[in-house]
Amino acid sequence: MDIKQLKFLIALEETRHFGQAAARCHITQPTLSMRLRSLEEELGLPLVNRGQRFEGFTAPGERVLAWARTVLAAYDGLQAEAAACRGNLVGTLRLGVVPLSDFDPLSMMQRLHTDHPSLRFELSSLSSERILEQLANNRIDLGISYLERLDNDRFEALPFSHTRMGLLYDQRFFFFGEEPLTWEALVELPLGMLTSGMHFRQSIDHSFHSRGLAPQPLLQTDAVHQLLQAVHGGLCCAVVPLESGLNVLTEDLRIQPIESAQTLVPLGLIMRRGAPRSALAEACFALYQKSTTIS
Repeated sequence: MDIKQLKFLIALEETRHFGQAAARCHITQPTLSMRLRSLEEELGLPLVNRGQRFEGFTAPGERVLAWARTVLAAYDGLQAEAAACRGNLVGTLRLGVVPLSDFDPLSMMQRLHTDHPSLRFELSSLSSERILEQLANNRIDLGISYLERLDNDRFEALPFSHTRMGLLYDQRFFFFGEEPLTWEALVELPLGMLTSGMHFRQSIDHSFHSRGLAPQPLLQTDAVHQLLQAVHGGLCCAVVPLESGLNVLTEDLRIQPIESAQTLVPLGLIMRRGAPRSALAEACFALYQKSTTIS
């Protein structure tokens, strides 16, 4: 057994396709199949359900996959730790961010990349539940998520302030003057929203319902880019973080403040407490902690 076989197994899990997994690993499909069969023979277990195409993993295969991710995370952590001891950070920092966060991970990544040019980044948009799940499974290194019901025994967090909210609109189709908007005014507008269940949407719903208002969204989506497209096209307006910077994406977008508008729960930068914990996660966590102490 070697590290490459485990990488092949995880590539197959992520692509769900033998050919695509082989292409990702820069080998031929027969080589991928041969190496996975060799792994199965060594473990004495069938790991993959095979037919005309990939049909999923066996029950033992799912359990082996969990160990494979842990072993690879430890291997990557070892490489990153050795580099950190030499004064360098290398590898890929995996970061999960909830949709419509007003925290800008780009500035943090730019600072890290300036100091450590070999560092790479993998940025995923995930629900708060998925962020905690993937942190626990060591599939991401850091999360930017809501701190509601956070298990402090398993996770370490640096809280941000509550997110203030504003209305994003395209000035070619709407005009609201200079004064902050009220929730009563918003309920009359064509609104686009994230789908129910997302934390940011829950804060919006609470702000309406606590005032006895019942909005009827024109558009609901779980994709932020589709929400932005709808706003830019004049179909609707959208409640977004006031400091999100979304208004600079085009010259026609504007964000109008909303009275008494903030999220129910603060966001925070979250890192798992238990090992394996990568040197990349610790360096990024320490960088943000230092910047907030200075400011």
